[in-house]
Amino acid sequence: MRSLFAPLAAALLMFAACPAFAERSPSADQTISSLQPGDETAPGATRGVRRGPPPSSSSPRASVVDAGTGRTHVGLTSPSATPATETSGPAVDLTIDFATGSAQLTPRARETLDELGEAMNSRELANRRFRIVGHTDTVGTVADNRTLSERRAKAVVHYLIQKFGILPARLEAMGMGEAGLLEPTPPETPDPRNRRVRVVSLGA
Repeated sequence: MRSLFAPLAAALLMFAACPAFAERSPSADQTISSLQPGDETAPGATRGVRRGPPPSSSSPRASVVDAGTGRTHVGLTSPSATPATETSGPAVDLTIDFATGSAQLTPRARETLDELGEAMNSRELANRRFRIVGHTDTVGTVADNRTLSERRAKAVVHYLIQKFGILPARLEAMGMGEAGLLEPTPPETPDPRNRRVRVVSLGA
């Protein structure tokens, strides 16, 4: 009996070792579909690409204190709210692989950004501008995370300019820190799903 269960146990261990958050990088075509203006229900959202919510101009922007943690969150009505400034047009969330506390792009991050760069240079998107919005998880202080998210957004912009020749005037970087968490978590939680970049289409 032991010999029968040994292979199964080994397979389960290998499966458990794989990151649960691993997702296939979105293709350039999927990104194009998500960033084009038009029907917000059009196909384009896939694993690794999450269509942004429709624009909202009613979200108040003020500093609030989370009663549970005592942490101050700037520009939101709640720690998990999505600011209106992020969603001024069609948007997608890209799962960019950043190490905790770092703005350095990993090979997997470059793989995802290569598809983004190809999409931005496509006929459908070549005349459009984009806001690159960096996000962090909740490890560290709110202020430090805001700074880190700006560095991450700028790292993405730099990569797209250097590798794909995208004009700097077409890109702007913005950091939201831990505001607008994709997966709400307690403070000091290193959740890679929240170390992401949102790409917002700003129009021509």
